[in-house]
Amino acid sequence: MKLLFDFLPILVFFLVYKTTGDIIIATAVLIPATLVQVGYTWIKHRTIEKMHIVSLVLVVLLGGATVLLGNGDFIKWKPTIVNWLFAVAFFGSQFIGHKNIIERMMGDKIELPHNTWRTLNLAWVGFFILSGAVNLYVAFNFSEDIWVDFKLFGLLGMTIVFIILQGIYLSSQMQNKD
Repeated sequence: MKLLFDFLPILVFFLVYKTTGDIIIATAVLIPATLVQVGYTWIKHRTIEKMHIVSLVLVVLLGGATVLLGNGDFIKWKPTIVNWLFAVAFFGSQFIGHKNIIERMMGDKIELPHNTWRTLNLAWVGFFILSGAVNLYVAFNFSEDIWVDFKLFGLLGMTIVFIILQGIYLSSQMQNKD
């Protein structure tokens, strides 16, 4: 349910775009949908994930520019900026404290050697950089309609494949540990 809830604004954007064929209208609906998502999360949990805050800020800024200037190119940059910000955060986390972000998120569930955590973290850095670059390639080399499909299905598909590959890697590392 959480994954579905996290993708709700993207799904709303997708459905409005597919219904209207207008990226400006879809973006105009995306902004309040994201505000509602974050507001609901705050009311229910009294906390907001950093990812949601980053996404909200970028949706408001880039989505606002898209709507105000009537130019869909601004919103097309949002997935890339989010991914590249995460790449920077994950990379920088190696140098702050004793654990990188991946180990902080998963370390209480799995025990792995430091080098394995580092490899996983760097793999996520590479994935975020690649995702951002692929988004730009699709956004500016294919039709708007293809980019909208890619934004929902392509980026999600890439993430699922990466998580499966990460699971296979983790499984091999845990077997090597025994």
